[in-house]
Amino acid sequence: MSITGYRIPLHRSLTERIMLGGAPRNVAIVNGTLAAALGLGLQLWIVGIAFWLIGHGAAVYAAKRDPQFMDVMGRHIRHKSYLEA
Repeated sequence: MSITGYRIPLHRSLTERIMLGGAPRNVAIVNGTLAAALGLGLQLWIVGIAFWLIGHGAAVYAAKRDPQFMDVMGRHIRHKSYLEA
C-alpha cells in the first residue's frame, strides 16, 4: 500500500557501500598503501605484491559475505568481552 504523492525514487548509489575492486574503499586504500610501502619503500617487490593479493582477496571475500564487515568488526572491537574463556 502506498499513499498517492508520497512515493520517492531512491537511487542505488545512496544505499550501497563504495567499493574498489570489490573491497570496501577504506580497506583497499590501506591495503594498497601498505603493499606499496613494502614494494617501493623496502624494495621487497614480491612480498608487496603477495601482501596486496592476499589482503585484497581476503577483503573481497569478506565483502561478498557481508558488505558492512568493517563496521561490524569496529563495533566488535569496541565492545568489552564479558565472558573470559
